[in-house]
Amino acid sequence: MKAMKRSTLATLINATLFSAVAGTSFSSLAAEEKTAKKSNQLEVIQVTARKRVENAQEVPVAVSALQGDNLDAYSSAGMDIRFLNAKIPSLSIESSFGRSFPRFYVRGLGNTDFDLNASQPVSLVVDEVVQENAILKGFPVFDVERVEVLRGPQGTLFGRNTPAGLVKFDTVKPSQEFDGYGSVSYGSRGAVDTSGAVGGALTDRLSARVSLLWQDKDDYIDNQAPGFEAKDEQGGYTEKAARVQFLYEGDDFTALLNYHTRDLDGSPIAFRANVIKTGTNELVDNYESDVVYQDAASRSTQQVESEGASLKLEWELKNHTITSISAWESAEIYSRADIDGGYGASYIPDFMGPGFIPFSSESADGIPDHDQLTQELRLSSNFDGDLNYQVGVFYFDEELTIENYSYDTFSTPNAGALNGYVRQQQDTTAWAVFGSVDYTFSDDLKVTAGLRYSDDDKDFVADRTLSPIGGGALLVERDVSDDHVSWDLSANYKVNDDVNWYGRVANSFRAPSLQGRILFGDDVTTAESETVTSYETGIKSDVLDGQGRVNATVFYYTMDDQQLTAVGGGANFNRLVNADKTTGYGFELDTQWVLSDEFNATFNLSYNKTEIKDNDLAVAVCAQCTVTDPINGSGLAVLDGNSLPHAPEWISNFTLRYTKELADGNFFASGDISYRSKINMFLYESVEFEGKELIETGLRTGYTWSEGDYEYEVAAFVRNLFDEQQVIGAVDFNNNTGIVNEERYVGAEFKVRFF
Repeated sequence: MKAMKRSTLATLINATLFSAVAGTSFSSLAAEEKTAKKSNQLEVIQVTARKRVENAQEVPVAVSALQGDNLDAYSSAGMDIRFLNAKIPSLSIESSFGRSFPRFYVRGLGNTDFDLNASQPVSLVVDEVVQENAILKGFPVFDVERVEVLRGPQGTLFGRNTPAGLVKFDTVKPSQEFDGYGSVSYGSRGAVDTSGAVGGALTDRLSARVSLLWQDKDDYIDNQAPGFEAKDEQGGYTEKAARVQFLYEGDDFTALLNYHTRDLDGSPIAFRANVIKTGTNELVDNYESDVVYQDAASRSTQQVESEGASLKLEWELKNHTITSISAWESAEIYSRADIDGGYGASYIPDFMGPGFIPFSSESADGIPDHDQLTQELRLSSNFDGDLNYQVGVFYFDEELTIENYSYDTFSTPNAGALNGYVRQQQDTTAWAVFGSVDYTFSDDLKVTAGLRYSDDDKDFVADRTLSPIGGGALLVERDVSDDHVSWDLSANYKVNDDVNWYGRVANSFRAPSLQGRILFGDDVTTAESETVTSYETGIKSDVLDGQGRVNATVFYYTMDDQQLTAVGGGANFNRLVNADKTTGYGFELDTQWVLSDEFNATFNLSYNKTEIKDNDLAVAVCAQCTVTDPINGSGLAVLDGNSLPHAPEWISNFTLRYTKELADGNFFASGDISYRSKINMFLYESVEFEGKELIETGLRTGYTWSEGDYEYEVAAFVRNLFDEQQVIGAVDFNNNTGIVNEERYVGAEFKVRFF
């Protein structure tokens, strides 16, 4: 224990010194050179991390923003929201549902739970509206102005379920200026990605913007299971989405109405039986990305529909601003898949593969009904003096119905007949009051303090009417509730005109959770609230006369009663547990550079070390893998000392963009490399389920030119340039079934912008 503490302290001190040296030495170098200001300086990045527009360099929060060319390059290839994985320090994203149900991890904190009732410690906020259910978080990314990632607890201003941080999307808003764009790309496997938007004035006070998306990809995965052979049976999708906004701008009043909708029809992510070599974490030698061996592939499907609306009203008074945000969100999903990823089973003579399949698993999950209502009302001061504040109230109401299905793959005469059904119903109400105060002690020192009281209540019923294992009918009711006071205290000190130092300590919580996936078990498990206290300090600096930006942060947090999900572990259901304590520490480096008139670059790096501290916490393990954790007398793996699942220690990203005037336009070429170190896929550690390091390289090159009020762009691009494929997710209760990352994607795009 003492050795660990010394190591932690040493790491924090070293990283702190590094960040300080990076900020001050570069600033000194710039001062010494006394070069004239250049026209190609980095732009000032405005963020709304604290619910008001501020310079990102002056906000005492570890925040990264992604916009412009890099955002366009990353989202090429019709990617869903997972394109953000490892593109920002300490952020990783994964999913076992494919293009829906993304799971976010920040500074190692996330949730591997695949149940549709799973809560997450990373919140997603789109246009100032929280997207609580994981299905809402999969909404396509298009016509987006900026992505912000706020690391560390954000409970004071953003509330419950933000102990790790939040991801924030701001879409392009209507304006009086007429503008828009249209783009179409074509790529590998017949993929088509089309999006466009147009907006402008309807009257001198009313403007509108319409944004559309259509994506389509052919099925390309062949099924080669004996007796079930089929060409192009999986892998495709059709995704449609739209957003319509109206903005009214009066003399001291604005109103913004936003309506959005999504429709996805496609295949779930492909599960592949025994795709991992036993005793290793390598793919089997005969792995083919466009082939599966499944006996239920023909019934695999995924449909998602969602829609929502929000109304933001803002009154500008003499010394205050009143803001009201009313919102409604709704989602439906049905996703059915061959979970074991193979064909046959051990109890069917001479019919099983690939590899050993103990039993067949074909299941589905659905949300037939979901409604989320939120209301926020806040008052912000606009004083010219040293003191400013904002206070507010927040209300959240969600009604959620979940259906879990199990199917008998080998039933006769109707293959795939229903043999298990559970209906979950959860009603959640939460409310909060919050406030934040800024005080300027001097021209150089500004301090912020925040406080929020939250109350959360869940009423839950799980009703099993059909059991696949003869368990019979079961009705279980549970109620959980809690309240919590979140707080934060931060300071920002201007070292000089180019360097800001900040420090922050914050506390937040994740509300109690329930898990009622009782198709194969009788337990409805609950988890108490988790609470986190985080300490961080860092430097934000503009260097080399505005041609460089170096932001560095070090942090340490402790989490009490962390909510963890024991996924699978020899049984096809999940259980919630609380870990006594979890600690995490690390550093983050986020930099941008104007290297010359023609070259721009970014580089970021993060280190996250997490550790579970609970001598008594133990979970069931996999059916066939090689477990490396200590095993107790009950055959359970002891988790004390393990890192958190899907928590890479290292994340890094590098981008380089070259632009050159050519004829009447500009030639450009850009590249990016992202790196994510190894991960544990489950709470316990094993050889097979240790995800390997993942490196992804992307390239994009093209030409832009203008004619009148139009700007044109043609580009070619490739994602996962070196076609690196490996297991990024797994199913452990049956056989060594794995999920493999996307293969190389090559495409071309044409885009036009008009004004």
